[in-house]
Formats: sequence, C-alpha cells, structure tokens
Amino acid sequence: MSLAANIATGFATALEPFNLALCAGGVTLGTLAGVLPGVGAITAISILLPLTFYMPPHSAIIMLAGIYYGAQYGGSTASILMNIPGTSTHAVTCLDGYPLAKQGKAGPAMFISAVASFVGGSFAILLMMLTGPAIAEIALEFQSAEYCAVMIFGLVAASTLSSGSPLKGLAMVTVGVMLGFVGIDMTSGLYRFSFGFIELADGLNFIAVAMGIFGIAEILFNLMKGASAPFTIQSVKLRDLVPSREDARISIMPTLRGTLIGSGCGVLPGVGPTIASFMSYAAEKRVSRRPERFGHGAMEGVAGPEAANNASAQAAFIPTLSLGLPGDAMGAVMLGALMLHGIAPGPSIVTEQPVLFWGLIASFWIGNVLLLILNLPLIGVWVTMLRIPYGALYPAMLFFICIGVYTINYNVFDVFIAIIFGIVGVVMMVLRFPAAPLLLGFILGPLIEENMRRALLVSRGDLTVLVSGPIAASFVGATAIVLLLTLLPFVRRLMTRRQTAQVVADTE
Repeated sequence: MSLAANIATGFATALEPFNLALCAGGVTLGTLAGVLPGVGAITAISILLPLTFYMPPHSAIIMLAGIYYGAQYGGSTASILMNIPGTSTHAVTCLDGYPLAKQGKAGPAMFISAVASFVGGSFAILLMMLTGPAIAEIALEFQSAEYCAVMIFGLVAASTLSSGSPLKGLAMVTVGVMLGFVGIDMTSGLYRFSFGFIELADGLNFIAVAMGIFGIAEILFNLMKGASAPFTIQSVKLRDLVPSREDARISIMPTLRGTLIGSGCGVLPGVGPTIASFMSYAAEKRVSRRPERFGHGAMEGVAGPEAANNASAQAAFIPTLSLGLPGDAMGAVMLGALMLHGIAPGPSIVTEQPVLFWGLIASFWIGNVLLLILNLPLIGVWVTMLRIPYGALYPAMLFFICIGVYTINYNVFDVFIAIIFGIVGVVMMVLRFPAAPLLLGFILGPLIEENMRRALLVSRGDLTVLVSGPIAASFVGATAIVLLLTLLPFVRRLMTRRQTAQVVADTE
C-alpha cells in the first residue's frame, strides 16, 4: 500500500472509540506516573501490563506506548516545581527548571517544556513514518545468522552504551539470557534450570519478572528511603503559563537542536532519553553566548533537553518495531506484550501487522496533541497530585501489582516469582546494577538461541555462518568493536595497577 493508504489505515484504527479511549487513558496515566517522583513509566506499565492480555494487540500497544511517552511529558513537572526528577530522563531539567521556578517563572518553564516536548515527539513520529517501513523491508532479507548477529549487537550495545558501569550491564545481560533459558528445551524436550518446579516448565512468567524487577523493586526502594511528600509546592495557575516574547524566542533553536539530537540518540540501542537530554544540555551550553547563565535559570536549559528526551523516547520505537530490537527496557516490555499475543517481534510486524504498526503511529499523533492539552490547562491537577502521601500510594500500588500478576494464570507461584524479583531488583538498585539489560537479555536470549540453532543446523555446525554474509559480519564486527572499546579502559587500569604494584615491590 502507498504511504497515504497506510496513514489512513492507521488513523482509522487509532480513532476507533476503544483505541482512542485507551490512548487518552494511557497518556493521562503516563503523565501522572511522570509527575509523581519515584513512580515512572515502567512502574505504571508493570501494574497495567496484565490488562493487555485481554485486549487486541494493537490496542494494548497503543495504551502502553501512551503511558511511556506520557511520562516523558509529566516528568518535567516535579523537576521544575520540586527540584526532583519525576523520571531519570528529567534530571537535567532540574538544573535550570527549579531556578526558574524560584524566580517566579515556573509557569513559562512548564509551558516551554510542554511545547518543546510536542515538537520533539512530532519530529520523531514523522521520522518513524518515513524510515520504519524502509528499514523493515531491508530487514526482511535477513536470515537466521543476520538476526542472531543483530540481536547480539543490540544486547551488547544496550548494556555498554547505557548509563552506569558497562561491565555491570554486560553481567546483567548474561543473567537475563540465562533466565530466558528456564523451561523446557523445545528441541530436546529436556527441563532446563527448573530446579524441580513444574510451574517453571513454560519458563518464567514475563509479566511476573517485569513487574517484580521494575514495579515492586522501585516501590520497595522508595519505601526504604522513607519517601513521603513533605514539599511545599508552588501554586501555578493557567494565566501564569504564558511565556514572555523573549523566552519564546530564545527557546526556538534549542528546541530544534534538541529534537535532532534526541532523534539521533533514539534510534541507537542503549542510548535512550536520559543520555539524549544530557547531550542536548551540553550542546546548548556550548553554543550559548552566555554559558554562565546555565544552572541559574536559563530557559534554553529546559527547552533543549525536554525536546531531546521526547524525540528520543519516540524514535526508539523505530528499531523496536522495524527490527524487533528493543533499545531499552521499555522496548523490551513492548516486545514482551506482543509475544504474549503470539506476535513474533521483527520486521514482519510492519508488513504482516499494518494495523498494529500504522495504528500505533497514528496514536502517537493523537497522543501528542492530547498531552499538549493535558499538560497546560490541567497543570493545577498535576500540582495537586504531587501532594499525595507516598505512604498511602505505594502500598496500594503493591496490592494492584500482586493482583495483576495473579490474574494472568491464576497461579500464586507467579506472585512469589514477582516478589522474589522485586527483592532482587532492590538489591540490584542498592549495588547499582542496571535492571534494563537483564530484561533485554530475558526477552532476546531465547530468540538468539532459536536463530543460532537454525543457522547452525543449516550450516551443519559451522560457526563461520555467523560471519559468512556481509550483514552478519558487519554486526559481529560492530559488536567486537563495542566490546573492545568497553573493555579497553579496564584493561589499561588493570595494567597500570600491576605496574604500580611492581614498582612498589622493586623499591622494597
């Protein structure tokens, strides 16, 4: 079909009353999740993921995506008003957003933030419409070896390019891949890593793992910190939102630059909105004629990063849907939701599920318009939400998580799995081990195994099949380069320590 016909199909799907309601509900819940510090999109999605089991696949993805990019909008509210990032992607917004609020310019800062977010998200959606089908068409030529190489590259890149220790990211990917092997081996019929539990015959429940390691872990971690809502929050009225002509003027170019930076970061596995927002902030400070203003209330320090994190969040759907390659935890959750509905991730989604792909893109346009409407007139509502005591909010969220896990298979064992992974998630957070690579490994591990086995079966056990084609060889080479660049600093540090120790020993 032509592009116009595909767009028409998408809007016909997205404007169905049920899907439209899910989109509106998703972006509203996402905004609320972003506004409340410590909640975030992943926690909200973890709670609602069981509901998607009873929906059509395209409806489920529309709702989950709405929560995700809705949180990107809402997260700036707490950053500007309270100096607390609603999500990690909005940490950089605190640097200038809160000083602006103390200067009495919280309203204009929030207005600029919402408009910049809309511009960044809209450009990323347009990019997805133009490039997604082309990438998927190329990827349809992939064989098992190419898929295996691409997925391995995605895992390594996502674990080493993301924030935090690259070695810890690689370790979590390995753990996630091993967790994906739990259950009956489809080739031999043997039980693997089940430890005598018949409930693990079908493997670990994806929803239980995701809800435990993100939802329960995040809530428990915040409760451990004694989170409450003791802040005095500045009141913001609708008439206070209008920015001055000068604020609007100086925000135009930062918004455009942030959009381009965020879109570029979004298509790269593992980079994500957080890195995109910091890159945008650094770029604005570098090109500014008065860089000393940054950190003391520069409107450019809000506009650029907010455009970047929203552009990155929505551009990340390009590799997720076109290649079946999630770049972060949210992408993995999306693919997991599709797999729950029996849809295999990969480029076939674009060609064989046009209603899902184009319906999702159309819902992005609708959702972004709804978010612009929600974040401006309803700003008083979001400010009020910040006053909810977390001591009452978090126990209720834990209750709904456990109910949601139980209702998937009506199995108490899944609830225990979620609780165990919640405790594991807390330990990981304390030790600063990233959770996203673990979930990526859990999702992609079985797919890598399946494609590798298929490739080795065709090649009769010849491992060179993974580098025999130009595409597969390119991705294997890129993986090796990423690993080399990751490990090189650690090797140099180790050699320096040994040389120092040897010098000390010789002098003694």
